[in-house]
This record gives sequence, C-alpha cells and structure tokens, in this order.
Amino acid sequence: MKINFYRQILLIISLCFSSLTFALELDDAKQQGLVGEKDNGYLGVVVAQADAQALVNEVNQKRRDIYVDLAAKNNITLEQVEKLAAQKAYAKTLSGHYLWVNGSWQKK
Repeated sequence: MKINFYRQILLIISLCFSSLTFALELDDAKQQGLVGEKDNGYLGVVVAQADAQALVNEVNQKRRDIYVDLAAKNNITLEQVEKLAAQKAYAKTLSGHYLWVNGSWQKK
C-alpha cells in the first residue's frame, strides 16, 4: 500500500515537471548551465543572472504550491514531498546538467 502511495506521488510530481508552461525556458536554462536541481526539491541558480533568478523563483513557487497540495491531500509533511520530488528530479536530470551535491554544483 505504501509503495503504491509513493508511486502516485511520483507520478503527480512527474506530470508537474513536464508542464509546458515553462518547459522550454527551463530546459534552455538547464542546457545553458544557468540553473540546476537542488536536493530540496527546488531549483537553484548556478550562474547569477537576473533572468535565471526570475525563472527559478517562478518555477519554485509553482513547485511549492503543488508540494503543499500533495502533502495535504496525502496527509504527509511538506518535507516528505520535497524529498520525493528531489529524488525524482535528480533521476530525471540529463547528463551535463547541474545538481547540488554536498554543498556545491556538479554536472551529472
């Protein structure tokens, strides 16, 4: 039962990450090495640029809204959802894109 629950959460998170609303901008920013996935389920700025920071803020707010909703619907903590989202994002990160590992940015 618990495994199915986590699968459902991961499926919902996967759908959220594939949103076409900001997918092209996000993909471009990742490809250019401007942003990367952090271990807390959110994006971080790799190279300080105003447009990269604005994108990170926008995406992170959307992610947080989704995470809060998922946590409430599934009677789990926000931190649990963020952890699952981070694991999923790390797994989906393409080679050459940045991940936050042990306190610094590293290419996958």
